[in-house]
Amino acid sequence: MDSLTQIVLGAAVGEAVLGKKIGSRAMLWGAIAGTIPDLDVFLRYFTDPITATELHRGFSHSLVFAILMAPIMGWIADRIHKKREIGFKPWTKLFFLCIVTHPLLDNHTTWGTQFFWPFEYRIAFKNIFVADPLYTLPFLSFLLIAMFHKRTNPRRSFFNKLGLIVSSSYMLLTIVLKGYAHYQFSKQLKKDKVAYLDMDSKPTPLNTILWNAQVETETGYRVANYSLFDAKDIEFSREFPKNYHLITPYKNQKEVKQLIKIAAGWYIIEEVNGELFFVDLRFGQMGMDINKAPFIWRYKLIPDEKGQIRVERARQDFGKSSAGSVFSELWNRIKGN
Repeated sequence: MDSLTQIVLGAAVGEAVLGKKIGSRAMLWGAIAGTIPDLDVFLRYFTDPITATELHRGFSHSLVFAILMAPIMGWIADRIHKKREIGFKPWTKLFFLCIVTHPLLDNHTTWGTQFFWPFEYRIAFKNIFVADPLYTLPFLSFLLIAMFHKRTNPRRSFFNKLGLIVSSSYMLLTIVLKGYAHYQFSKQLKKDKVAYLDMDSKPTPLNTILWNAQVETETGYRVANYSLFDAKDIEFSREFPKNYHLITPYKNQKEVKQLIKIAAGWYIIEEVNGELFFVDLRFGQMGMDINKAPFIWRYKLIPDEKGQIRVERARQDFGKSSAGSVFSELWNRIKGN
């Protein structure tokens, strides 16, 4: 999830653990702990961009990391607040819960986490977008209300717990909505008599009303959108060919294997004016025209004279599309077909 959401979650968990004893300091330390796992973004300064992307939400978003980091941060906080005599164990509990809830929340996004590192399996439930105002804003509101009450006031604990309950309830609702949307996609595929190998579904940006599906066939992928307000049948796009044969000479090279791993198998290869592009499908298209809108996440594959591939993140040309027009399209599509 986005940084603000993780700060709010960490602060609320910190308040729940030690708020009655140390007041807003618990929120502050919780907010700090809630941001620690995302410090893996600094890996890009120590390694190449592809490896940094591969390692993102890996070790730092694992249960092992929370177990190792909690006592370290607990000792530091205990030394800083030694006069308050909170103790090492309560501080360690605060940091463990604030750190571990960060990846538990990220597990619900499209990218997911390697929560059970060192095992390479990545958990990604894909039931909430990386930024969702309906999750974050009520949660933040209740946290702010709690902050304006003294630590001994029962209403402080009440509003903080209410924020945790409301946000968690919304998260459960998104799982139900994903299941319903997924069922509608599969029903339409059956009605259209489309043979497919696999299907993935996820919410579109900033909402859980409009859902997107990607369907793998033998030779390519088709996509579709479904709003809970739709009145007509779901329409699937044309097939985007896999074109895997285009990278056959390079498939065993390190960077290509990394890209395939990062994409979790959901990718196509495009050839444009003689140049090769690796397209990660999971992050969707720029716009609501499912047949023509370009996919957002692309890498350019550049072979040298020896056939060795160099990879560059491709900056997509979205033509006349602007953020305003894209969100206008999104809003209109949310309202139904």
